[in-house]
Amino acid sequence: MQALYNQVSNWGRWGKDDQRGALNFITAEKVAAAGRLIQTGETVSLGLPLATAPAIDNPFPVTHLMSQTGAAEPGKPPPWAAADYIAASIHSYANTHIDALNHMFWQGKMYNGFDSAEVGPRGGKCGIDVARDGVVGRGVLLDIPRLKNLDWLEPSTPIFPEDLDLAERDHGVKLGEGDIMLLRVGKGARTKAQGAWDPTRMAGLHVSCLPWLHERKIAVLGCDGNSDLMPSGFDDNIFPIHFGTIVMMGVHLIDGVALEALSQTCARLKRDAFMFVLSPLLLERGTGSLVNPVAIF
Repeated sequence: MQALYNQVSNWGRWGKDDQRGALNFITAEKVAAAGRLIQTGETVSLGLPLATAPAIDNPFPVTHLMSQTGAAEPGKPPPWAAADYIAASIHSYANTHIDALNHMFWQGKMYNGFDSAEVGPRGGKCGIDVARDGVVGRGVLLDIPRLKNLDWLEPSTPIFPEDLDLAERDHGVKLGEGDIMLLRVGKGARTKAQGAWDPTRMAGLHVSCLPWLHERKIAVLGCDGNSDLMPSGFDDNIFPIHFGTIVMMGVHLIDGVALEALSQTCARLKRDAFMFVLSPLLLERGTGSLVNPVAIF
């Protein structure tokens, strides 16, 4: 595994002090080019509703309380406002979130060789605030169930590089430098039809896809699952795609992307490339953020 990780490493590519990783692939020119993809102005949310109910794939549900409601109390003036309180575990299988480059460590190191100890009680280097200006660029959907004429991929179905090649040809797109790649496995469709299931069984990328991703120079990888094939097939590495992309390549991952509406829109419009916009919460030094990305056609 280490030899493969060395092959796809971007450590030092943008200097020894870089904390942005593959976001460096997104230049101002690429953002402007993405803007020129807008034709109809149609927008599609790629975020799941915050999951407040416990489930097999949501052991730490979002806490949503009302600190003020609109209910009138006897003997008191009418209420003038309502307000919420929310607390959430960012990294879950039930909420759409982006992983920062300080979220994962491989053999005591995070992206660019920084020591894992640099992430302490208040976060650390390579936090999600490196994306404070947003992630804006060309989004590309690779819809593997559509490619295979399926509604979804069954849990633990591996996706190989040849599947990604076939999806590109089928969709008439080719991922390139600075693109935001969105991979659909159909998790949302299967969950709607059959309910939540054990998240340790997930369709996703086989580890052999890492050189493919590195060659394409993608900036961000998102999936309606968590990108990794689960189980991975490696007893000592259950998240080889997470380690290979976040730690070695410096690619931010978006887990739990809502891709059903996007899949339907892309099929209807017969186009799988669009402008992609994501703005994380400005949690300085944080390991990630809940997000609601948007595709613009």
